[in-house]
Amino acid sequence: MLRKIRILLATVFFAGLSLLFLDFTGTLHHWLSWMAKTQALEAVLALNVVVIGLLAVLTLTLGRIYCSVICPLGVLQDVFGWLGKRHKENRYSYSAGLPWLRYSMLAIFLVAMAAGIGSVVQLLAPYSAFGRIMAMIFQPLWKVGNNILASFAETMDSYAFYSVDVWMKSMPVLIIAVLTLVLLFVLAWRGGRTYCNTICPVGTVLSLLARLSWLKIRFDAEKCRNCSACSKNCKAACIDYKTHTVDYSRCVVCGDCLESCKFGALSYSNSWQKAETSQTAATDVGKRSFLLATAMATTAAMAQKKDKLVDGGLATIEKKVAPERQTPLTPPGSLSAKNMQTRCTGCQLCVSECPNQVLRPSTDLLHLMQPVMSYERGYCRPECTRCSQVCPAGAIKPIDDIEKSSIQIGHAVFIQKNCVAVTDGVECGNCARHCPVGAIEMVPLDADDDLSPSVPAINESRCIGCGACEYVCPSRPFSAICVEGHEVHKML
Repeated sequence: MLRKIRILLATVFFAGLSLLFLDFTGTLHHWLSWMAKTQALEAVLALNVVVIGLLAVLTLTLGRIYCSVICPLGVLQDVFGWLGKRHKENRYSYSAGLPWLRYSMLAIFLVAMAAGIGSVVQLLAPYSAFGRIMAMIFQPLWKVGNNILASFAETMDSYAFYSVDVWMKSMPVLIIAVLTLVLLFVLAWRGGRTYCNTICPVGTVLSLLARLSWLKIRFDAEKCRNCSACSKNCKAACIDYKTHTVDYSRCVVCGDCLESCKFGALSYSNSWQKAETSQTAATDVGKRSFLLATAMATTAAMAQKKDKLVDGGLATIEKKVAPERQTPLTPPGSLSAKNMQTRCTGCQLCVSECPNQVLRPSTDLLHLMQPVMSYERGYCRPECTRCSQVCPAGAIKPIDDIEKSSIQIGHAVFIQKNCVAVTDGVECGNCARHCPVGAIEMVPLDADDDLSPSVPAINESRCIGCGACEYVCPSRPFSAICVEGHEVHKML
């Protein structure tokens, strides 16, 4: 029963989080974004004390059930391990833990967080690795499949599907995502939960609590026949059947050992319970299963939040080349570049959710994979707050559309040599017409000649840095207006 409940709940979390990254319509995040907020590292960075407390109680009660139910990267490894198990049964064996490696990786992770080296943090964080894989590899494939269905629907005069752009957000991040997926597949295929028990910093921290958990996998030495079935089916390699011991710091409570034992020598029980095979034991298992299901449902219910429905679109125009910005642009709600650098885990959820194609992973080595803004494919519409609603780590604080219209994330800068009024001597005014806050006024190029072509004059005190002017500017390949970011956002 324990294993069946674990698989059911793991399937729900994995499917929900996967769809959260794959969805490009902006509808599923209203129902599923709470799942991202139950991730351990993100909850710590967001100072979500409710989720942190629930995860701590869950681990102290049930063991490292988080790693096999809530963490999508852990579930993905189980899928890879299951494929390997179908190829060869009884493929695992007990091996001694490597605490020096685990704690070394945790120390590196903590030092990187303290030093603000985001690229190292994002490479080691489990949810970030899962997000990269889903956003950079599987979401484009999902969109391609959608476009194929849209083509078929069009032939039948149906609007059930519509075509969307599929584009490369960042080649370096895509390469990292592919390498991460290959590494996880190889490790899980060969050794099950090798990544969780050697590299993952979240797993290492949870292992400290799991040693003290109330319910554990326990041996009944009198019933054990030393058949080694439990060790050969333990994906965490933590069961030593010869000494009848379990390394609880590595056990993820998957329940595979309980199912593989044919002699009833293993039980999931507390420290004063003895393993039993009577009807009383079966009742206790049912109670523990109910406790597990209740705890998981409570975690989900406490973490869930309702989001306000917003959406935006964009017009398709000719591609542009991104300008060299002196200061990168970070999304409204991120407060400052420093807040983004210290809290963002680079999970790519905001990038995959952005309906205006403004966000993309940074290619800066120090902050690799953290989101930055650019306006070649769209602009940051004042009514859209989706990135702030889905961020689980507090790197982008939740804001509403009214508040967003008052946040100055940057300011527009006029580059006269690129303006068509200067290069072609024609009237334009696109930037002034499309500015949502009226920060641009058209003035004569020659102040002494009222008949000269008009060029934009920017009121920096009113500009919010949304990029509408840069996006609609007809100058190619570089716009005549470039938005420079602010290190610290301002409220107008």
